[in-house]
Amino acid sequence: MTQATPEKKPKKESLLANLLFNILIPTLILMKLSGDEYLGTRWAIVVALAFPISYGLKDYVHTHKVNFFSALGVISVLLTGGISLLELDPKYIAIKEAAIPGLLGLATLISLKTPYPLVKTFIYNDKVLQVDKVAQALKTHGNEAAFEKTLFNASLIIACSFFLSSLLNYILAKVLLVSQPGTAAFNEELGKMTALSFPVIMVPAMVVLTSALFYLFRSINKLTHLELEDIIVHQ
Repeated sequence: MTQATPEKKPKKESLLANLLFNILIPTLILMKLSGDEYLGTRWAIVVALAFPISYGLKDYVHTHKVNFFSALGVISVLLTGGISLLELDPKYIAIKEAAIPGLLGLATLISLKTPYPLVKTFIYNDKVLQVDKVAQALKTHGNEAAFEKTLFNASLIIACSFFLSSLLNYILAKVLLVSQPGTAAFNEELGKMTALSFPVIMVPAMVVLTSALFYLFRSINKLTHLELEDIIVHQ
């Protein structure tokens, strides 16, 4: 009797590889290889851009999904590289750095006026929680309206995290980018800005997002009388 071949589980995405190819290596290239004795300013940007593009394509071939880190890395390097190659005023980089999270914050607020608030994309979705089980428990206890209020408040917290990132991005860019675009010194400053973006920007934003998670999970527990272990999706 032929035994069925067990289905292979999709390989989990490596956070280390994501950070390495989409952030760390492009950062080091911009910081260390922008001098005329190495790649030069323009080729440094081109080579830095190649890493998130190649990693994103490889990941797409295996998963058939767009890699978020790679997409963000490509967009960021493209915009930053374009501004640098055109030798525009550094203030445009500061505006670009603030614009991306700022637009996400606005989109989060605008989505509250639609049937599909972004909080359901970021946190309350079937990849994180057993949403059908939560919905049934909410209906049983008559707390559906109260939970909609919870989702509204969680959306406000998420929007605040994006606006905080936007402000910190702008300040970091204004403080670090002081050299003329198109020079090795400017590319090095870009590398430093990217390297500092994690501790200076991501950590505070993650603290705010974590508070949104804590608030949402605690509210679900209160409104459904279900424990977190009962509703979280186990991989």
